[in-house]
Amino acid sequence: MPELVFFSGTMDCGKSTLALQIEHNRSARGLQGMIFTRDDRAGAGKLSSRLGLVTDAVEVADDLDVYAYVVDRLSQGGKVDYVIADEAQFLAPGQIDQLARVVDDLDLDVFAFGITTDFRSKLFPGSQRLVELADRVEVLQVEALCWCGARATHNARTINGEMVVEGAQVVVGDVNHAEDEIGYEVLCRRHHRKRTTSATAHAGTLSPDVLPVA
Repeated sequence: MPELVFFSGTMDCGKSTLALQIEHNRSARGLQGMIFTRDDRAGAGKLSSRLGLVTDAVEVADDLDVYAYVVDRLSQGGKVDYVIADEAQFLAPGQIDQLARVVDDLDLDVFAFGITTDFRSKLFPGSQRLVELADRVEVLQVEALCWCGARATHNARTINGEMVVEGAQVVVGDVNHAEDEIGYEVLCRRHHRKRTTSATAHAGTLSPDVLPVA
């Protein structure tokens, strides 16, 4: 049976790489997919991985009806065997409903990839709707690591290396950035709660003989 599957994880855990791998494996068997994305680091209409892989995609605007777009492709004689939606956290809840309709009404598998929570540890509306609707939610097994070596579970937004907790929910950036730019860093829950980034930790590293007091 076709499924809506949500692959979730922090930044830098290989979500886009897996999306590209699924696309490669299925296209190698003669299947043809439709790829949607939004605000990819490589620019509009691209699905890219930090490993350097990139492919074309449909950029999802605020007013795009994803279900109608797929139906239109099929109505014009195009072939669509499955759908991939990367950066799905940036989609509107209504667009997630449209992806679910692609599964239910068109009998197509939909593979959605995205971050669950933002830099404030709040659910993205698109990710929340995916958790509510998905047939399966898969947490990626390639673990991103905090600067301390623990498993990273939270995304932090940084400016000049310092973590910030206010601002717009969506600001496009990357984990690879100049220090004076808005960027992102993955942290374990403890260091996200303490707002301790790699830059601030290295600036004030405690002696191993000193115990933390907070």
